[in-house]
Amino acid sequence: MKIAVLGAGAWGTALAISFSNQHQVSLWGRDAKHIAGLINTRANARYLPGVSLPFALTIETDLATAISSADIALIATSTAGLRETATVIHAAKPTLPIIWACKGFDRETAKLPHEIISEIIGTNAHYGALSGPSFALEVARGLPTALTLACNDFSFAQTTANTLNGGNLRVYSNADLVGVELGGALKNVMAIAAGLCDGLALGMNARAAIITRGLAEMVRLGVAMGGKAETFMGLTGLGDLILTATGSLSRNRSVGVALAEGKTLQQILAELGHVAEGVNSAAITLKLAKVYGVNLPITEAVCALLFENAEPQQIVKLLLSRETRAE
Repeated sequence: MKIAVLGAGAWGTALAISFSNQHQVSLWGRDAKHIAGLINTRANARYLPGVSLPFALTIETDLATAISSADIALIATSTAGLRETATVIHAAKPTLPIIWACKGFDRETAKLPHEIISEIIGTNAHYGALSGPSFALEVARGLPTALTLACNDFSFAQTTANTLNGGNLRVYSNADLVGVELGGALKNVMAIAAGLCDGLALGMNARAAIITRGLAEMVRLGVAMGGKAETFMGLTGLGDLILTATGSLSRNRSVGVALAEGKTLQQILAELGHVAEGVNSAAITLKLAKVYGVNLPITEAVCALLFENAEPQQIVKLLLSRETRAE
């Protein structure tokens, strides 16, 4: 298969490296200086230190050239860049199937990625989300990873997942596009809460409680929005939640740790140097909870920390003092 990976950050580069072991892959990014550096050094030192780019991987400076002979386009930009990138792809090659590897909600419209894509290329076209528990650096290093591909057409999901599956990257297919995307967005919010627990040294018991009750919040909102409960028990729900809430490479967990240290959101984002989708997702998740009439106390706590300057210890006390109920 010929794959055009659009987005040369950590995740896009990692996927391009992995898929180039079996497929013809071209990698494109919007930052011309960054792309020139990849071509000259055969490395993405900014995002993936210590990892070399295989010579089988083609690096392109022009998006139209990258997709010209592609069988499928894989968008690996941030969610903020999804609409613009998909629009350019569709204008240049209207029949090209599009999958994406970004997670979260559109900042302006609060829409999920598949809603954005369907507006651009239509509901009859093939499209889908590639998601699951995955740190880019581990994928780039060739460590075993399992992902899920959820598409608007399950037959297309099965065929494409089978084609992409191989080596140390295992790809499963799924028909629940809404559930898969919500799992990828909501787990980032819970990871911030887990990071807060770790930053306050509340212990592993507290972290386990946050992860478990966080999963319950994900399921409640996910089902209300049309996802399937069982999807949240799989790779793109529980699997991704565990990784993001406990892994030292997690940017969203790092936000929670930094909040516990008393840093402001502005300081945290400046020091992070990467996109932490959980910050944007937290605000949108709370709005959606009100629309769908779903109670999300952990999400409320995270939003209070991020946007209302609430004290971390105060938030912990509020969560612990909530009335007990049947699990």
